[in-house]
Amino acid sequence: MRAIDGVAICDHIARIMNPASRPTEIVSSAHDRVYRGLRTRIMLGQIAPGEALTLRGIGKEFEVSMTPAREAVRRLVAEGALSMSSSGRVQTPELSNERIEELAALRSLIEVELASRALPRAHIALIDRLQTINGTIAEVVRDRDAVGYIRSNLEFHRTLYLRAQAPAMLAMAETVWLQLGPTMRALYGRLRRSEAPQFHRLIIAALKAGDEPGLRLAVRSDVTQGLKMLAS
Repeated sequence: MRAIDGVAICDHIARIMNPASRPTEIVSSAHDRVYRGLRTRIMLGQIAPGEALTLRGIGKEFEVSMTPAREAVRRLVAEGALSMSSSGRVQTPELSNERIEELAALRSLIEVELASRALPRAHIALIDRLQTINGTIAEVVRDRDAVGYIRSNLEFHRTLYLRAQAPAMLAMAETVWLQLGPTMRALYGRLRRSEAPQFHRLIIAALKAGDEPGLRLAVRSDVTQGLKMLAS
C-alpha cells in the first residue's frame, strides 16, 4: 500500500476549513478567462477600432463580477490592446498613420528575424502544414469572412514562427498583432481580397528552397504591404 502523506492531508483539511483562501483562486481564474476571451476578440478584429467597452458590459458578457473584469481590462490596457482615458473610458485604440507605420516596422523587424531563425528547422511537415493553412485562407477570402481571414493568417505566421524556438520574440510579435487587431479588420475591408496573400506562396517557396534572403524579403513584404496601404 502507498504510504499516507500526512502533510498533504493536513493541507487539504486546511483548505476545506479555511474557505477564505478559495475566492482568490476563483477570482484569478475568472480574470484569466475574461482576459483571454477579450484578448482573442481584439486580436481577431471582432471589436471595431474606437469601440467603447464598459466593465458592466464585460462582466455581463462573461458572467463575472466587476473585479475580474477590471483586472482583465487593466492587463489589456498595459499591453496596448485597449486605451483608457483620464475619465476612465475604455475603448479599442484608433491608430494614427504614424502608429500604424511604427507597428508595421516592428512586425518587419521581429517577424523577419523569427522566420530566419525558423528556416533551419523548416521540415517538410511544417511546409505541408503551411500549405494547408494557406488553402484555408483562400476559402475564407472567397467567403468574405474577415475574422476567419485574420485568424487563419495569424495561424500561418504563428505556425512558422514557433519553429524559431524564440518564445520571447514570438510574445513580442503577438503583442503587436494584438494592438493591430481592430485595425486589421478595417484593412481587410479596404483591400477587398479575392485570393490568399501572394507573399504566403513566396514564403513557402523560399522555405522549400532554403532561400533565406528570399524568405526574409517575402515575410517583410507580407507583414508591411497592407499596413502601409492603410496608412497612405
